[in-house]
Amino acid sequence: MYSKILLPVDLNEEASWDKALPTALALCRSFGASLHVVTVLPDYRMPLVGAYFPADFAEKAHQAVSDAQHAFIKDHVPEDITVQSVIVDGSPWEAIIKAAKKLEVDLIVMASHNKRKFADYVLGPNAEHVVHHTKISVMIVR
Repeated sequence: MYSKILLPVDLNEEASWDKALPTALALCRSFGASLHVVTVLPDYRMPLVGAYFPADFAEKAHQAVSDAQHAFIKDHVPEDITVQSVIVDGSPWEAIIKAAKKLEVDLIVMASHNKRKFADYVLGPNAEHVVHHTKISVMIVR
């Protein structure tokens, strides 16, 4: 049923993956699917934002996130799972949807962990936006 599963991960927020990762791994095993771990890096190249950082900051930040994501995968994803590390730039929900389309995933598995307002309480701000703005199946894990 699923051949490619995308798992958005905030490497600084364990709640973004602690419940969603086991679910994604179980689905990968059940369907023989590959796992695509996505981390979103803020877009430092925007002129307004970029002026406050050194010229090579975006590249260094990308490398640091790449290293951290590979360490995360090594520590948390078993070797029997085919996994791809993906780093994208931009706003979290838009970057998640863009990556999902580009990778042609069948399912997005993500956590709901932020509780700021009622809609956030029900889903979480990024999960809510992903659910409402993509045609790809989304599984929210609480």
